[in-house]
Amino acid sequence: MSPPVAPPGWSRWLVPPAALSVHLSIGQAYAWSVFKPPLESALGLSGTQSALPFQLGIVMLGLSAAFGGTLVERHGPRWAMTVALVCFSSGFLLSALGAAVEQYWLIVLGYGFVGGIGLGIGYISPVSTLIKWFPDRPGMATGIAIMGFGGGALIASPWSAQMLKSFGTDNSGIALAFLVHGLTYAVFMLLGVLLVRVPRPRERADGRPAPLEGVQVSARAAMRTPQFWLLWIVLCMNVTAGIGILEKAAPMIRDFFADTSTPVSTTAAAGFVALLSAANMAGRIGWSSTSDLIGRKNIYRVYLGVGALMYALIALFGDSSKPLFVLCALVVLSFYGGGFSTAPAYLKDLFGTYQVGAIHGRLLTAWSLAGVLGPLIVNWIADHQEEAGRHGSALYGTSFLIMIGLLVVGFAANELIRPVHARHHEPATTVPAQHAQKEGNDVSRQQPESA
Repeated sequence: MSPPVAPPGWSRWLVPPAALSVHLSIGQAYAWSVFKPPLESALGLSGTQSALPFQLGIVMLGLSAAFGGTLVERHGPRWAMTVALVCFSSGFLLSALGAAVEQYWLIVLGYGFVGGIGLGIGYISPVSTLIKWFPDRPGMATGIAIMGFGGGALIASPWSAQMLKSFGTDNSGIALAFLVHGLTYAVFMLLGVLLVRVPRPRERADGRPAPLEGVQVSARAAMRTPQFWLLWIVLCMNVTAGIGILEKAAPMIRDFFADTSTPVSTTAAAGFVALLSAANMAGRIGWSSTSDLIGRKNIYRVYLGVGALMYALIALFGDSSKPLFVLCALVVLSFYGGGFSTAPAYLKDLFGTYQVGAIHGRLLTAWSLAGVLGPLIVNWIADHQEEAGRHGSALYGTSFLIMIGLLVVGFAANELIRPVHARHHEPATTVPAQHAQKEGNDVSRQQPESA
């Protein structure tokens, strides 16, 4: 499947909606918690068991993005979005079958493994295309798309809850809800598949495709640079700190104020989770757009430095002031979202646009580790503190200190990032020119269809 090349006059502003249709769909992953209680009740699962599909999905997201990044670059965004559509929707259909026949392993296989592959390929599918369309504002462009992944749960959570209310929370009701999800997301993601286009390659005076300008580094060469691994550490530390709050947000705010005269109700805790989702989504577009103005290194200084300060304020004064606790948590979650959406632009600055999608896919393995590490730190320490007889905010003091330490490590890694050494650059007249020539050939093949 050759990438469809935009005809003359094609508006680049049609590409972000195509990307958004995919990211809003796969962003449903953040709403998995809606299905946890019904599954636990209908299939007799523990909380740990009911979390397995989500955890496996996040692991597969990172792995499939890493291994599929080169294929995405080679075959283009339409191929990637099609693969994401098939895998993500099939994951729901397999889960529907598993719920109907009460075989939980099918839900884990479907939503976690197959759907997780759709998550990873879908997540990286539009990134390099958006950067090529918006070389002047790469942070804003990728922020628009990745904002959808953060905001998908705002749509999916109430929608899923309403379906379970209508269909029932037994195994057949859950199966029907999964089935509707799979079919609906297939249609919605298809809009992105049909709408996406890649930009026409620039031509030289002699009419041949021009080689890519500036620093260009292949995905294989990028893996050998200290810049890649330093940015890997930066992303891992930032995500670990953010997901540590996000995963346990509702019980955390209730624990912090359980011993006060104004405890937090279950409804208020749910509202707090919704606010965190909104901050996560807003940070993805707001902070990444800001990075176009102040630079990627500076914005990560904010994420990591100010993030450590927010954690310190919560640890020291969070249980004495609800507004302070909520404000600091919202800031941390906005940095969590912003870190994701700024990473592709940071990669573009360091390695160029040649294989930025493949490099981005490899970078997302940091997310796979952080998705396990963050919840593990917070939950394991809280459980042990509770066993020791502690309660309230004391359950989280040690884990917050660890998060501050991780953010400081990330801050130091960001400070060490320098421009990539010339020995890793691709020669301007070899691979990039061949890459441009391939796109030029795609133009000739696709022009009648695109027009």
